[in-house]
Amino acid sequence: MECGNATSVLENFELLGFVYPKGLKSLLLFFFLLMYTLSLSGNSLILVVVALESRLHKPMYWFLCHLSIMDMMVSSVVVPKLIQWLIKGNGIISYAGCVSQLFLFHFLGCTECFLYTVMAFDRFVAICRPLHYSTLMNHRVCFCLAFGTWLGGSLHSVIQTSLTFRLPYGRGILVTYIFCDIPPMLKLACADTSLNEMVTLVDIGFVAMTCFLLILTSYVYIVSAILRIPSSKGRHRAFSTCTAHVTLVVIYYVPVVYNYLRPASQDSLDGVVAMFYTAVTPFLNPVIYTLRNKEMKDSLSKLCYRKPQFCPPR
Repeated sequence: MECGNATSVLENFELLGFVYPKGLKSLLLFFFLLMYTLSLSGNSLILVVVALESRLHKPMYWFLCHLSIMDMMVSSVVVPKLIQWLIKGNGIISYAGCVSQLFLFHFLGCTECFLYTVMAFDRFVAICRPLHYSTLMNHRVCFCLAFGTWLGGSLHSVIQTSLTFRLPYGRGILVTYIFCDIPPMLKLACADTSLNEMVTLVDIGFVAMTCFLLILTSYVYIVSAILRIPSSKGRHRAFSTCTAHVTLVVIYYVPVVYNYLRPASQDSLDGVVAMFYTAVTPFLNPVIYTLRNKEMKDSLSKLCYRKPQFCPPR
């Protein structure tokens, strides 16, 4: 896209959000406030339960805590700005704010992709190599795997953010999206974006598909091992810990494939998919893990019905 008055120095962008009937403004505002509040409280509850229950001090829940932190951060990157847009009627965001939003969104999104793969590996070792689980998934290994997911997500986001904002943009640019993301930003660039589009497709496509294939391979072995468990109770328990993870993986990959691994378009569903991933998914993750995981449900019930302990007066 060629621009006649382009410059690499910008003061701000304006997020145009999405089109909605004016009569639904209050309802939408309530919805996003509710989703944001429930996302923060639900994921915080998981952190508290895991911290207080010693029987949940396992690698699986260590990684789940990282997922909860990421969900709260993803929601906080986008939803507050969306609420501000609904209240004020404009989505003015500074150039630095736009850069930060894009960086944080892709940093957290890629880190989450790596984390789902690590969680699948954890389930593979627990179910297929139970006698070696404590040795293979010791504290040091868990720490290194968690640190590696955050580092990998950071490197990915640095590349994508640098390539996106090396392009020249004009002043007063309107971003036809609910937040600063790569596809809508590339549509506004005053230069050839073919390199960016290719790198985005290859980078995100390679990372997403590699992680997906590793997860799929892990679950082929996991299902095979579960079916060999003699007792139905043992099979049900193994499936209950895995189905929650599989559900989260599906919820994660559908928006990724829709937004980044298909030809660029002006589909009206783009904003809906983005709102689902940033507002609804962070709320669903703790709900799914709580409802589908017996250990988490039992620990939550135990915490709810625990009697408060008071120190006796001296």
